[in-house]
Amino acid sequence: MHVESLELKNFRNYERISLAFAPGTNVLYGDNAQGKTNLLEAIHVCGTTKSHKGVHDAEMIRFGEEESHIRMSVRKGGAAHRIDMHLKKNKAKGVAVDGLPIRRASELFGMINIVLFSPEDLHIIKNGPRERRKFMDSELCQLDRFYFSRLASYNRIIQQRNRLLKDLPMYGDGGSVLDVLDEQLLLYGRDLIRLRRDFIVRINEIAGPVHSRLTDGKERLVLQYEPSVTDVNFADELRRSRERDLRMRLSSVGPHRDDFCVMVNGTDMRHYGSQGQQRSAALSLKLSEISLVRSIVHESPVLLLDDVLSELDGSRQKMLLQSVDGVQTFITCTGMDELVENRFPIDRMFHIVQGTVQTARE
Repeated sequence: MHVESLELKNFRNYERISLAFAPGTNVLYGDNAQGKTNLLEAIHVCGTTKSHKGVHDAEMIRFGEEESHIRMSVRKGGAAHRIDMHLKKNKAKGVAVDGLPIRRASELFGMINIVLFSPEDLHIIKNGPRERRKFMDSELCQLDRFYFSRLASYNRIIQQRNRLLKDLPMYGDGGSVLDVLDEQLLLYGRDLIRLRRDFIVRINEIAGPVHSRLTDGKERLVLQYEPSVTDVNFADELRRSRERDLRMRLSSVGPHRDDFCVMVNGTDMRHYGSQGQQRSAALSLKLSEISLVRSIVHESPVLLLDDVLSELDGSRQKMLLQSVDGVQTFITCTGMDELVENRFPIDRMFHIVQGTVQTARE
């Protein structure tokens, strides 16, 4: 699969732009704050309906405008498709695939698979559990529509439950309503736990050999799922935690508290790994995403590398660049030094200056 073209209107700092991409390696280079990352963000939004930066639609609309349009042409399995995204300041976004409006975001998933690697991802190991849950959720949502719907439903119930817990002191006993919400929480949460457990097992089988190659066989990486509760004891733990939840006015157990541990040679990288070890582990996770997508959809995903080469040393740069053979890759960078030094083949280059493409060449 690959992105053939991208058209933007009033998106971020782009008034209007149209770009055609190579199915291989596309390099977007230029000074900082010129709009390179904005192009990757537009691709990510079109593929997943969400910005990888976690911002609202209104923040992606060009300053002074009321709406923004993104059009992306993709090719998957030999078939061409068009994704149209209409962002509005005060309304829900509109999405159409091949000219037909879709009602649910899940209908878009599977059209194209995207793996994004940014400098922030290098901190996925040492940051809090939220970042590691985001890693699981972002990949599972693209690969499994059932997971996406379950996650959306679970998050909605958690929000309702937390709101009720905060309001109970003002409005009195709401135990019966909590009982109903807890039943729904169990229904959706058990599926999340099971699917996340299976995901960690699969990604662990891939990440171990990847990390071994990355470290010349010196390090052994193992991932361990750490659920807040299991699908078996969720009901008991939810019942036991009710008094505490009422006191704290917050839901204290469930998949929204999940984590996973990254062990290297038996050491927990979250707390005791060096910066170099943590970065290698993060790189192994991202490279494993590519292999996982290949094994499930039988095509390579689109890879977005957002200014990540400057954050890696020479050996990690080389490992990353060697791993993208056969993958359409978008690389943002301020200069070409890293690519030249690694003799990395480039199919198309775009020089980005203040929201415009000054030069585009093969």
